[in-house]
Amino acid sequence: MAGLSDGDVIDALVENVLQTSFSSLDKATVDWAKVRIADVIGCIVGGARAEGNRELAQLLSQWGGRQEATILIYGGKVPTPSAAMANSVMARSFDFGPVEPLLENIGIPGHLSETTVPTALAVGEWVQADGREVITSLVVGEDLACRVLVAGGYDFDQGWDCIGTVNALGATATAGRLLGLNARQLKNALGIALNQLAGSVQNYWDAAMSFKLLQGLSARNGIFSAELARTGWTGLKNAITGPYGYYALFNRGRVDRELLLRNLGRNFYTDSVIKPYPCCRLTHGAVDCALDLVDKYAIRPEQIERVVIHLTRRCVESFVAQPFRVGQSVHPSAIFSYRYTVATALARGHVWPEDFLEEAVFDPRVRAVADAIVLTESPRVQGLGAEVEVQLRDGRTLREATPVPRGDRVASPLSREQIEAKFMHNFAFGGLDAETAQSVLKLCENFEELNRVTTITELLNR
Repeated sequence: MAGLSDGDVIDALVENVLQTSFSSLDKATVDWAKVRIADVIGCIVGGARAEGNRELAQLLSQWGGRQEATILIYGGKVPTPSAAMANSVMARSFDFGPVEPLLENIGIPGHLSETTVPTALAVGEWVQADGREVITSLVVGEDLACRVLVAGGYDFDQGWDCIGTVNALGATATAGRLLGLNARQLKNALGIALNQLAGSVQNYWDAAMSFKLLQGLSARNGIFSAELARTGWTGLKNAITGPYGYYALFNRGRVDRELLLRNLGRNFYTDSVIKPYPCCRLTHGAVDCALDLVDKYAIRPEQIERVVIHLTRRCVESFVAQPFRVGQSVHPSAIFSYRYTVATALARGHVWPEDFLEEAVFDPRVRAVADAIVLTESPRVQGLGAEVEVQLRDGRTLREATPVPRGDRVASPLSREQIEAKFMHNFAFGGLDAETAQSVLKLCENFEELNRVTTITELLNR
């Protein structure tokens, strides 16, 4: 790998996007893609209820334009970039979609599928693609984004949000393949997309509604970049490893080239976690512990005197560790809070999207438990693990610990039944009936057999 030029690297990545066939994908890769498609669709249905999304859908509809792809749930066709943008924002709204891009055994914070799945569905609807081509385009687009992200390394302390950067490159690749770009056009499209990359992690610290906007902007910008390149527009020649490409601009030139191209065309990398709870993944270990304690001891909120959550230093210093308070936007304040999510688990015995609606967030029972929670750094905890200690008013102290939160595809996977239950709950929460949910789920399970992806999108036009 050391002898490869920058041109060789971008050529290899582009060739993988355009030349990979559905028949070359192994069953595990296809099956995991179908799981992510179903999971994201469920999150779109539930996410339609989140604050600001109706207004976004209305705004995009008012702008009008060519009727190409559907804004799901709200209905109506708009230009494809607008549809993908709205659907991606809804998918991310409750922070419930697939997370943690994983390359080999290296996991990085990120949310690829909530951008790439809506992109693939919207462009697939527009060009009347079949299920096999949508799956293939999704897989290769996510693989490119995952490789670029992990090979450069990323963490929140870098200040920029990878959802506004690599997601747009992945969306460009997915859209570019579905639009039939050639290699020269796709390199131009990636170069055009590079000029639109942005995003700040301050969104999370401020609990700003704009945290989810990045998800949609990446989808919109990726499709726009691919369309523009198809008309003949040119972009910089190497958006990834060029002198002022992605790594130069966002990573001070640091990149593990061997990792970037490892098993290219043989293994396809993407998000590795299906989330069991609609809140930041950092909180999930503590939520697991809290729910287990409620299940074992039938704890009631009025019994609780004090709660101590033991975490790593990284987690204690993160944005989700801030004192819980409702800022300018309600549900971001709650989903990015250890105190609120754990208090919800202890007070209600579950953590679902309805627990993050305004009336739930201001529930005095939950707020009282949240006020009793303290966070502390512990050498016993590693990674995203957690230990929760609940001190009761009768003098008892109850403890539960977990090394890995539930939902990790390798270490702690959800069962098929749990994933389906999440899907059905999202549909019910979003106001769609169980019959529609079962129909969509069945179509997702056999996605590669679809002659047109509009078979699904038509069912989701409420």
